[in-house]
Order: sequence, then C-alpha cells, then structure tokens
Amino acid sequence: MQIELRFGDSTVMIADEFPEMGVVSPLTVGGVYSTLSIHTDDVEALWERAAQAGADVLQPLQDMFWGDRHGEIIDPFGHKWALAQHVRDVPAEEVRAAAAAMFGAKSS
Repeated sequence: MQIELRFGDSTVMIADEFPEMGVVSPLTVGGVYSTLSIHTDDVEALWERAAQAGADVLQPLQDMFWGDRHGEIIDPFGHKWALAQHVRDVPAEEVRAAAAAMFGAKSS
C-alpha cells in the first residue's frame, strides 16, 4: 500500500494509487509538480541502487558548477528524484558567473 523512506529522524511516505480515494501517481496525471531531493555522502552508490531498482535517467549524474555531483531520475512510479553529493566549496562569485553563463544573463 505504501513505502516509508527514512532519512535520519524523518519519514517520507509514498503510496500506491487509490483512484477511488483520489490518490493517483505521477504516471496517471502525466508528470510531477516537484522533485524529491536527497543529498548523500555517496551519491554514486545511491545512483547505482536507483538504476538497479528500475529508475530512468532524466539528467545524468555529473559535477555541477555550484559544487555538487548531481543527477535526476524518475522512479518506476513516476516520482522525480534529484540525487546529489557536495564535492567542493565554490565561491559565490564563481557560482553567479557560471549561472549567468549557463542561463545567458549578466553576472553583476
């Protein structure tokens, strides 16, 4: 009926569909409105576990300009997940300049 994901002292519950109760999955409604994000100390291992469990890659795992190794997957039930690991501290000005270059804006 549902799964419980425990992260430290917090629990996230994700349920199967119950259309008769108005509970439907992202697959039924054609997508998601949000991304569940997990930061971990070993994103490579988590990524591999997700792949073995049937996740589809939305954005490959890669080093990002803000200092995280980051990727996005969609699980077999249609939920979108961002998986990340902080790998380096990046000065704020460097992040602003990289974001501006990526999105075509000035970095002032």
